[in-house]
Amino acid sequence: MSNGTFLVPAPINEPIYTYEPGSPERRELKAQLENMSGRTIEIPARIGGRRVRTGRLADAVMPHDHGHVLGRWHKCRKGEVEKAIQAAARAHPTWSRMPWQHRVAIFLKAADLLAGKYRQVINAATMLSQSKTAHQAEIDAACELIDFWRFNAEGLQQVYAEQPESSPGCWNYLEQRPLEGFIFAVTPFNFTSIAGNLPTAPAMMGNVVVWKPASSAVYAAHFLMDLLEEAGLPAGVINMVPGAGADIGDPVLASPDLAGIHFTGSTEVFKGMWATVGANIDRYKYYPRIVGETGGKDFVFAHPTAHVPSLATALVRGAFEYQGQKCSAASRAFIPRSLWPRLEKRLYRLLDQVRMGDPSDFTNFMGAVIDRGAYSNIKKAISFAKRSSHATILYGGGCSERKGYFIEPTLIRARRPDFKLLREEIFGPVLTIYVYQDAALEKTLDICDKGSPYALTGAIFARDRDAIVKMTDALTHAAGNFYINDKPTGAVVGQQPFGGGRASGTNDKAGSYLNLLRWVSPRTIKETFDPPTDFRYPHMAPEE
Repeated sequence: MSNGTFLVPAPINEPIYTYEPGSPERRELKAQLENMSGRTIEIPARIGGRRVRTGRLADAVMPHDHGHVLGRWHKCRKGEVEKAIQAAARAHPTWSRMPWQHRVAIFLKAADLLAGKYRQVINAATMLSQSKTAHQAEIDAACELIDFWRFNAEGLQQVYAEQPESSPGCWNYLEQRPLEGFIFAVTPFNFTSIAGNLPTAPAMMGNVVVWKPASSAVYAAHFLMDLLEEAGLPAGVINMVPGAGADIGDPVLASPDLAGIHFTGSTEVFKGMWATVGANIDRYKYYPRIVGETGGKDFVFAHPTAHVPSLATALVRGAFEYQGQKCSAASRAFIPRSLWPRLEKRLYRLLDQVRMGDPSDFTNFMGAVIDRGAYSNIKKAISFAKRSSHATILYGGGCSERKGYFIEPTLIRARRPDFKLLREEIFGPVLTIYVYQDAALEKTLDICDKGSPYALTGAIFARDRDAIVKMTDALTHAAGNFYINDKPTGAVVGQQPFGGGRASGTNDKAGSYLNLLRWVSPRTIKETFDPPTDFRYPHMAPEE
């Protein structure tokens, strides 16, 4: 029995390690990288607390050295998916009724494990299998996921604390029930933190989950499951079923017990899933909750008063950190003609200092793109620009897949505001720049707003406050996360809840109570202390 009003520990953002030469965290991470890269592991599915080996194997490789196999993972199909759904159903009665503080304690312990003994394990797994640098892995796989678990605990308490007013003679209260059925979590390759948050946020609210990690990120997902199991997560609450999209998605979306989808990935895949849910709506026991964060064509818009050194740094970091493989990465920039000559020279100077290669070499700023499919798509986009009379390759453009999937940081200048690469998502280290006439500021703002179907992140640079006000207003619906004099990447849990609208998703703001609200179904309860004993109302009394 739990008699008490409990308060979760007040969350603070996890401090970011710097990995400077000579630091203990650098030595520890280097040792972990050497240890993990020196062995090949087996990666089973996780269903009902069991490690399931299907015998259908796929390789987890290093993107920067695609001949190096880190692990061999077991692919799931319909049979394993059905077993995962059944395992989730068995776990649901106990898990959904567990007192909330005991559920939360599991994830707070997971956060502490990740901040401690698992920190460099998860960081190294992310660096090796997703080609992230030490800094990019640290802010993602360690700090952001720790923050998700700790701030979600506070968000859960915030959701539960919201209660209705009561009137004399009765007591009104509200309880937040987990959803019936199971949640389908579909996670991307590019953020280990998202891979950890999408299944655990619904689970913290009392739901059970079937989790499909990206095939190119199964290696890190394997260690996340180890961590969660060590933290005390009961069997069947989260079931990890890696496999091809259709092999996992088709039987999940056909299940009558589907209660919700928590998705991060491409816009087209999300649209396809939504269409399938719509077509299957008559077979479901519930109306599935659909939460998705999808693509982006994120912008940086500079005013003539922008500070050029800050702008140049934001463009290099925003466009080329993690090879541009962030849904928030700067992908298009609008630069006034009066600033362009100075900015162009500074960009070249900065990019000349960028090193690309194995993330285990800490002097590298960039690694490889995730796989051959991504490499091919990005290379095609660059080749299109090379052939076009409406664009010029200003910097980079080189591609090599001899050892790893490497693409140079690439600057493209578009001569037309409707140029294809200013409109379509590329998801790679490619920044397309449009130089506008200073007098055409308002017209170009409209082009920025309407020139892409996406609305995830965006940034403006200006030192004139009146210009900042006008630009912010003109781009009101162009981004769900909007930055003033900063790059459009790097949202921090608890500070900038993340999500966008239009073709970028449902904008349910991961890392805040707004997202957690999607995974509960409220029940209003009214208790009357002195119920009436006569059906008649005062107005029914006869006249005297």
